[in-house]
Amino acid sequence: MKTLAFLAATLCATTALADGHLPDLGGREIVVVTENAYPPLQFIDGNGDAVGWEYDAMAEIADRLNATVVYENISWDAMIPAVSEGQFDLGMTGITIREDRMEVVDFSDKYMTSEMVMMVRGDEDRFADAASFAADEDLLMAAQPGTTPFYVGVYDVLDGDEANPRIKLMETFGATVQALRTGDVDLVLTDGTAGNGYVEASDGGLKIVGDKLGTEDFGFIFPKGSDLVAPINAAIADMTADGTIDALNTRWFLEYKLGE
Repeated sequence: MKTLAFLAATLCATTALADGHLPDLGGREIVVVTENAYPPLQFIDGNGDAVGWEYDAMAEIADRLNATVVYENISWDAMIPAVSEGQFDLGMTGITIREDRMEVVDFSDKYMTSEMVMMVRGDEDRFADAASFAADEDLLMAAQPGTTPFYVGVYDVLDGDEANPRIKLMETFGATVQALRTGDVDLVLTDGTAGNGYVEASDGGLKIVGDKLGTEDFGFIFPKGSDLVAPINAAIADMTADGTIDALNTRWFLEYKLGE
């Protein structure tokens, strides 16, 4: 049963939104689940700390809304079902806003737009774009099942067959990059933010080739009907308006060097 204090905080939040101000969640605890495997959005650094763009953004959101964040970790393939079932209040791991996912979870407004790119080893010379990759049946790509890179690989690069054996399925994004580095696969599709971060940290071991394969908008996910969507959207809008989002982009995509 919801307490009177919680109901009062919710009422204040609704009133604040209507008045054009950020709501006050009264110290409410928000349980956030993430994968910690998608740099620079969220990952474990060399000191063993969980860091990244999304962690900084969520800390800022919690501060502006007077909320407390508790973090849990889960694999990507379990995240959307777990949030949909209400096991967590919010999920974050560079999740592309898509209509099929909206059937089971609610999304925040977008907090970032990224473009899909082709990441390969630094010495790759057998193909230079999606068409030449598709034409060579010996070439393989790695992807996490159910992700935007998986679907782009199936429908924009290959033949539309989701069971195509040229796509090697792996549990984490980090595993796909490791498979690329070791030569087990030849291509990883990723959004430009993560791809550029890996390339910059690779000392020439990785590169981006070909044209961009479209854009994707990222959002946080919630159980259907969550009353957190409106307050967090208000905080995202406030952070966009005052330049905080741009500052986070500069820090994590330009200044921060993976591996340091």
